[in-house]
Amino acid sequence: MSNTLEVIKARRSCRSFKPELIEHEKLDKIIEAGTYAATGMGRQAPIIISVRKKEIRDKIAAQNARIMGQPETFDPFYGAPEILIVLADRSIPTYIYDGSLVIGNMMLAAEELGVGTCWIHRAREEFDSEFGKELLSGLGITGDYEGIGHLAVGFPAAPAKEAAPRKENYVYRIE
Repeated sequence: MSNTLEVIKARRSCRSFKPELIEHEKLDKIIEAGTYAATGMGRQAPIIISVRKKEIRDKIAAQNARIMGQPETFDPFYGAPEILIVLADRSIPTYIYDGSLVIGNMMLAAEELGVGTCWIHRAREEFDSEFGKELLSGLGITGDYEGIGHLAVGFPAAPAKEAAPRKENYVYRIE
């Protein structure tokens, strides 16, 4: 447990990435960690889309920037060379929680492997749009999926900051 807790305490969101792609072996381990996230009743509602192709990554970034009201040249993924997108089947009652746990597992696995991550929102809006529906269709993905989040992935360009102190009254006990 001590190593797990150390990884949890060390993980920080990365907002400045080096341009090089991470090794396939590391990426595969990060994705595998996501596939082992707990899901409601073991239904495995989420799916993961790995985007390493720069042209597609940049189109997704432009769409995400538009949704947040920024110019298409703005990079909401902080220069990360690749992204992992988590969507989940809306017909499963726990789909949002399941997808969130997938992202959390991948963030922790990446930290252990020396890979930086940052959870980026607006996936729901992206994949509810024609742009997102066409992307899913092109991959042969059918069903009623909601975008849960993107995980910007890459090597950090700068060291992580120290963790902020934990707030008072974070935990209440009934014993």
